[in-house]
Amino acid sequence: MVMLPLQPPNPTTEERYEMVRFALEMENRPEDFKNVISLLNPPPDITTIRPPGSCKHIKVAILGAGTAGLSAAFELRKLGVHTTVFEAQEKRIGGRIYTHYFDKAKCFYGELGAMRFAASHNVMWHYINLFKLDTRPFIQTNENAFIYVRGVRVRNDPEGRNVQRYIYPKFDMTEQERLLTWQQLEAIAFEEPLLSIPPEIRKEILQIRAFYSPQINVADFFNIRQSMEKAGLSDGAIAMLSNVNPSTGGFLYKSFFEILMEIYGVNFSFMYEIPGGMAKFPEAFQHSLLQEYPQYHYPTISPDDLGKVHLKLGHKIMGLSQCRLDGSVTLQYKVKDNPSIQQEDFDFVICTLPFSSVRQLKLEPLFSSNKMQAIRILTYIAAQKTACFFKSRFWEMGEKKIVGGSSSTDLPINTIWYPSDDALRLEEEVEKDRKKSYHDAYGCKWDTTSPQAPKGPGVLLASYNWGQDAVRLGNVPEPFRIYFIKRQVEEVHGLYPGSLDPLLIDHKTVHWNTEPWFWGAYSFYSPSENRVFSKVAITPEYNNRVFFAGEHVSVSRAWIQGALQTGMMAANDVAKACNRIL
Repeated sequence: MVMLPLQPPNPTTEERYEMVRFALEMENRPEDFKNVISLLNPPPDITTIRPPGSCKHIKVAILGAGTAGLSAAFELRKLGVHTTVFEAQEKRIGGRIYTHYFDKAKCFYGELGAMRFAASHNVMWHYINLFKLDTRPFIQTNENAFIYVRGVRVRNDPEGRNVQRYIYPKFDMTEQERLLTWQQLEAIAFEEPLLSIPPEIRKEILQIRAFYSPQINVADFFNIRQSMEKAGLSDGAIAMLSNVNPSTGGFLYKSFFEILMEIYGVNFSFMYEIPGGMAKFPEAFQHSLLQEYPQYHYPTISPDDLGKVHLKLGHKIMGLSQCRLDGSVTLQYKVKDNPSIQQEDFDFVICTLPFSSVRQLKLEPLFSSNKMQAIRILTYIAAQKTACFFKSRFWEMGEKKIVGGSSSTDLPINTIWYPSDDALRLEEEVEKDRKKSYHDAYGCKWDTTSPQAPKGPGVLLASYNWGQDAVRLGNVPEPFRIYFIKRQVEEVHGLYPGSLDPLLIDHKTVHWNTEPWFWGAYSFYSPSENRVFSKVAITPEYNNRVFFAGEHVSVSRAWIQGALQTGMMAANDVAKACNRIL
């Protein structure tokens, strides 16, 4: 019997590494451990490049207050840099970390952006530990959750037998395919191609390179559907997998390399979340950056050596130019209710804006032709999330409670995600005193050790989808969109139509394709884009005066890990460039 490693709240580094080792052993590639850990580590500390406080006369503009921009500002401060962070949003920071709170006490919330991170994401954990933020396991799969495809509802058993028995007959699959579970079919399509690549070449998957080995380029040449066909899967099997696992179906025509990137970095093994909302993460950065002397975050640096950071919300970047003899970069920006465009000169700029937003900027002169092509071409995925605040946790009632994990369906909502916050309660409730009362209506102080807790309110991520379904459902006007979502959630759970109407308190939808300043949820490259643009996307412009960071130029695309890692890298690049002008 295989023993799962411990997955405690607030794990130590060694506990996380044990999880990563286990995940790699389960995928038959323990030899990748050292490379995965090394490639997902933070870059060298910026003070190994220049001494603390040595850049006090340097001015840096950071475009965007997402996690890439915040990490860059945090690191540059060590050198005494005068940093200004420009953010178009007026009321929040964090970029695509977007926690929506349904109550003033911030107890009931939905994650409309990033909602989880992996045990292997070392840069994320570097800052989690630095800011002393609490973490708890994020439940990725749940055997009590549903798979509802072509009108057939089954429980998501780990062995996949329910799908094999009841859903396979709905698809035209070969007899050989019917003998395998859907998880085994996915392994044939996705994991076996990775294992066929030698370990020393596999590590290129988490590297930014000008040139890749032929095996990597082949993976980037094919889209996901073509790779599934190449693995021998029939059209019926591909259709079945696309419906049973919508995260496959939504990306069929994107680069197969992106799948290898996710698998190689064990991104979906032993996941975590931040209790109280992922927004606590950028807020921890903000709290530190706006303090005059946050000594506990910079214990080895004298307060006199720390730089000043200015955070300017509601400042929309309009353009960049470089026309001065000293090589400085002029930033044009606009503040709400001020009709004029303002400008300011900086020694360096770190651009963390998604390329979908950079596309709108006026650049004088233009960046290199390769960079402009990357800005115009690189693919961003459409995604829609709708969080619903219910009077009671209907999903946790009954004999088979659903705590954490997700249900999947071929309906437009694609996936339903259940909160993981009650997991510890359900594990321990038998051993604890069973109290009978909980706080009134929408308060957050009800006793989570109580078996009555499911009667209390809760937030369900009622729809998380990608691609065409995200575009179509995200563009349905209210109140029709929430009507359709409720009916589909009821259908997945086998509830009577209309039964959720009296339970719904409030809801919030974000369609990232139409969200101002983003115009896309995250980057997910199309075939050949990694080979052509991965190095180009992160290469500096304006004679090493403008640097780039963000998940879209990283080796952990779509993850906070990638944004943070490239933010630190960009800060280090500024430190190196300072050597040439000081």
